[in-house]
Amino acid sequence: MLRVGLLLLVLPALSLMGMFFVEQMHISDCAQVGGYWNYLQGQCDLQQQHSFIPLMVRRPLLVNGGMLLSCLGLLLTIAGLYRRRR
Repeated sequence: MLRVGLLLLVLPALSLMGMFFVEQMHISDCAQVGGYWNYLQGQCDLQQQHSFIPLMVRRPLLVNGGMLLSCLGLLLTIAGLYRRRR
């Protein structure tokens, strides 16, 4: 239970951070060539400026699901640590 809890605690957070930083890399590359990032389509637009749309608004199920899995992992980790000390 402890291993599963630790995996659920860490993997969703690392996945979300990885996805966020890959997107930020693409946005930075787009800005360097003078373009504007289209958050809804996930591509660089060299002609029209687009407003910022947070990841939470674009993919709420992914973000909320990842955080819920992390919370479940925390509870499983605590339960696994508690059972070992008895």
